[in-house]
Amino acid sequence: MRYIDFVDLKYRAKETDVVCTFHVEPEGMKMEEAAGGVAAESSIGTWTELTTVKPYVMRLAAHVQKIEENKVEIAYPLELFELGNMPNILSSVSGNIFGLRTIKNLRLNDIHLPARLVRSFNGPKYGVEGIRKLLKVYDRPLVGTIIKPKLGLKTVDHAKVAYEAWIGGCDIVKDDENLSSQKFNLFEDRVIKTLEGRDKAEEETGERKVYMINITAETKEMLRRAEFVFESGGEYVMVDILTCGFSALQTLREQDFDLVIHAHRAGHAAFTKNPRHGISMKVVARIARIIGVDQLHVGTVVGKMFETREEVRENCEALKEEMDGLKLVLPVASGGLHPRLVPALIEFFGKDFAIQAGGGIHGHGDGTVSGAKAMRQAVDATLEGLLLSEYAETHRELEIALRMWRQNS
Repeated sequence: MRYIDFVDLKYRAKETDVVCTFHVEPEGMKMEEAAGGVAAESSIGTWTELTTVKPYVMRLAAHVQKIEENKVEIAYPLELFELGNMPNILSSVSGNIFGLRTIKNLRLNDIHLPARLVRSFNGPKYGVEGIRKLLKVYDRPLVGTIIKPKLGLKTVDHAKVAYEAWIGGCDIVKDDENLSSQKFNLFEDRVIKTLEGRDKAEEETGERKVYMINITAETKEMLRRAEFVFESGGEYVMVDILTCGFSALQTLREQDFDLVIHAHRAGHAAFTKNPRHGISMKVVARIARIIGVDQLHVGTVVGKMFETREEVRENCEALKEEMDGLKLVLPVASGGLHPRLVPALIEFFGKDFAIQAGGGIHGHGDGTVSGAKAMRQAVDATLEGLLLSEYAETHRELEIALRMWRQNS
């Protein structure tokens, strides 16, 4: 079959098809042939005519069913894929096609998996509802921080910073994505010491507190660490889902630990940032939800991350839209956040999201406790419909934060 033979603009995807939306920019050929090349090379075709194709193989061909300028929609028969095997799915629809010489730029912008494929994965165990039940916080965004500096603190100092964030008002404390089990802060010691601080903070504040420790490692070690967290009384784990890989993530989820899975997207911008080539964050969000994370970083709209408002909205939709009964995943906003940005965050995200602020809490002039208080005060003021400046008149921590970050809103 020639590339052009995979183009059928009269075809309409079946309910059982996998449907992908690509941005395609040809190099030295017409758009229709380039689109057909993507469909061919990701299903049953190749660059030349074959003598090995049997008649029964033809029903497995992918179909280009829509071409609108550079937007191409391709439908793949379900039989092309193995159930419960995300590497197989992604190796097909986002594999060698990115290296085709006849394609200048190619981006996988969206993916839809049929119900049978979706249900072959576990999906989220807790999701938004389960997280809120665990923390007993139902009517506001969750407030979290990342331990800063991200690397270098000894275990005792790491645990002290976490404790101070919790008593200041944070619900969540998490490791940075590159803190693992370095000599200055060994994993097991960090779990024990930091959870001791959590217990103390819960007793003093009367609020539930959680610690997201980074368990990212080789898969067997990651499972061992997750089990250690659970046995030590932890309720959350954090995983760098792209650097450890979707197979490792799926293995972790299928252990069915009573642990919320916080998904960090470290490394995503290597292939999501270019709007003309790579894979969109929306696709990553869909895949992570199907495999079974409970919360995921999605961008901020404000702050230091690059995504546009529309991209972040699409990421959130992928986590919360109806998807064959899967639980909703909690979006996490993180990257350059501070109290002055809270009204804009709540306006965009609503109440069902987590604010993760590192420097915007630990950079407060009066320290971490005051930084956490300022963030909670900003949330309270916004939900009460008050201007931050008005609320700051009777809340010193917020007043200092607003002065500090006046130029960074």
